[in-house]
Amino acid sequence: MTNRTTWPVVRVLRDRDAGLYLSGVVVSGFGTSALWLASGVWVKDLTGSDGLAALCVLALWLPTLAGPLLGTLADRVRRKPLLIGLNLLLGALLLTLVAVDAPGDLWLLYTVLFVYGAAGVVHDAAESALVATAVDPSLLGDFNGLRMTANEGMKLLAPMAGAGLYAAYGGASVALLDAATFVLAAGLYAVLRVREEKPAPPTGSRRERTAEGVRHLWAHPVLRPLVLAGGATMLCAGLNGAMLYAVVDDLGRSPAYAGVLYAVQGAGSIAVGLLSGTALRRLGERRFAAFGIALLALAVALRAVPSDPSALVGSAAIGAGLPAVLIAVLTSVQRETPDALLGRVTATASTLVYAPNVVGLAAGAALVELVSHRLVLVALGVVLLVTAALLRPPFTGVRPPSAGVSPSSRP
Repeated sequence: MTNRTTWPVVRVLRDRDAGLYLSGVVVSGFGTSALWLASGVWVKDLTGSDGLAALCVLALWLPTLAGPLLGTLADRVRRKPLLIGLNLLLGALLLTLVAVDAPGDLWLLYTVLFVYGAAGVVHDAAESALVATAVDPSLLGDFNGLRMTANEGMKLLAPMAGAGLYAAYGGASVALLDAATFVLAAGLYAVLRVREEKPAPPTGSRRERTAEGVRHLWAHPVLRPLVLAGGATMLCAGLNGAMLYAVVDDLGRSPAYAGVLYAVQGAGSIAVGLLSGTALRRLGERRFAAFGIALLALAVALRAVPSDPSALVGSAAIGAGLPAVLIAVLTSVQRETPDALLGRVTATASTLVYAPNVVGLAAGAALVELVSHRLVLVALGVVLLVTAALLRPPFTGVRPPSAGVSPSSRP
């Protein structure tokens, strides 16, 4: 029962470097998720302001908008030393947060979170590029799915651990925990057996190098429709997320019930992450993403039904459907992009896919006060179904070429 199709976990973990990468994802993801929750609670306790607490999330997300520019850094140097250096830098930076104990110190917290977010953009771009070099191409879909599973697993466990640590010892203790996870992740990257060629000296201005990655993404017949569909999906996901507490109210539940729905959604994401490698090989990236978006459409519309079973099933289906397009985009970028451009293209794709989520959350926060959330959810379901239909290629009965290594992949 441990054949290569049924158990992608075994296939990936048998690959030494892939297993080390996943260990690094688990370790650093635990610390990041713990700090993400604790930072907002920390600010709320110091100031009593919900708005200032919300700025923590903004500080972390804002650098994503500069993804195309920040991604150029991942193409200028060897990625393994860059990842080690970024993890050690963040570990040292987080140590400064032990000085935050009054409202007047919040500038330091916001600054650290902003740098944290910017370094995270570079880190993700470099990591994706190095994974494409170090991991067997046939394992990329499995790896990206398991990476999603690891991240979602940490989102379920780490916030509770972070909240407990914060309640017992304060915000500085969570910062120290996160710093330790970065140091450990740096050690895991250090023992990777990866041979990297020194990048060629950069040509042209930084603006021209940034534009080169954008042009590759936009002109590519495989990547452009996937990234556009991913951005549209994340915009709808943001709007849907803003409706969550209205859905909870409609069920006659307390706001804390949102935590149950989040947990069920996380369980759905873990499940699809385990199956994504096999699905990508059988369906190809576009068809896999289209099916995921269609499932998300039905799940979002189902949330308009005011019943606990509908809400729980809808949350699980959202967790299973949403990651499909994200995994498909990342895997396609890794397979379809030359190594010299991979950092820039990865960061650009991340910006185009994830930035709409922030816009959706902001727009949804205003819309939920003006329009029935049920109407919004049904409308989102329709938009998502249209997106899935536009993305899904016509069925020809031929095995998708992207199920393996594409002709345009790196030699």
